Amino acid sequence: MTDIALDLKGPLRIGTRGSPLALWQARHVADALRAVFPALAAPGAIEIVEIRTTGDRVQDRLLAEIGGKGLFAKEIEEALAEGRIDIAVHSMKDVETVLADGFVIAAVLERADPRDAWIAPGGASGLRLDDLPAGARVGTASLRRKAQILARRPDLVVVPFRGNVGTRLGKLEAGEAEATLLAKAGLDRLGMTDCITEPLSPEKMLPAAAQGAVGVEARAGDVDLVAALARIDHAPTATCIRAERALLAALDGSCRTPIGAIAALDQSGGLRLEGLLASEDGERSWRVERGGAAADAERIGLDAGAELRARGDAALLV
Repeated sequence: MTDIALDLKGPLRIGTRGSPLALWQARHVADALRAVFPALAAPGAIEIVEIRTTGDRVQDRLLAEIGGKGLFAKEIEEALAEGRIDIAVHSMKDVETVLADGFVIAAVLERADPRDAWIAPGGASGLRLDDLPAGARVGTASLRRKAQILARRPDLVVVPFRGNVGTRLGKLEAGEAEATLLAKAGLDRLGMTDCITEPLSPEKMLPAAAQGAVGVEARAGDVDLVAALARIDHAPTATCIRAERALLAALDGSCRTPIGAIAALDQSGGLRLEGLLASEDGERSWRVERGGAAADAERIGLDAGAELRARGDAALLV
């Protein structure tokens, strides 16, 4: 397929959430497509459609209480099903491990830094995780982050923080907590790295599965479009994400369960995966490491998830 635009009746409509980061991601996908298909560089050839999701509208409750991270993708997927958009752009960490029938992740772009960033007033000169005084408040709505913070610092108090990047940084500035955490990839993309006090290594804070990766969803029946989107797929990222999401699927994990996963490729074609299952209070946690051929990414993830399920507390996975 040489010209994707010829197969469309109008502009290529890209559906996305309306936050600054989500819009950056949609524009990033648009730029990648323009680089491969010059016809899409014409004025009006691509249209970005903002969709306000339930996850964006409801800010006074934790995601786990209103349906989980899938709420960020569900209504965008509905727009895709109804033909109001042609493709959807998601943060892959917000995408359910099993897609609804008729949809595929047609491309995953090259991953940014997957680590979490620790943020305290003063940026690089602020207090780090290990330096906070006992009783200090850390703002996060992520049970994964909460569990790992309390496992390392049970003397801290975790308070709920929700909202986009700007909202959460505003809450920190207003003194609602002494520190917070955000995905480093998002801060890098928005040019807001000055606020980072400390990028947290996976040893301190295992990231969410697929954190830092942007995915493009399409209708499976749009065969030519799916084939075209494969042109912007970053195979190494897709391989790592496959392992991480397989681990999540084996645990049937959601934002109601503290789960972390990170995979990396080596120069010899091997893949190494680290996984974590924990209790929300951080008192119990289980880690697993797996390695093997990159071609076996999904099997490695499923195997690692099965071990965590066998070793962990079954009550966490209900």
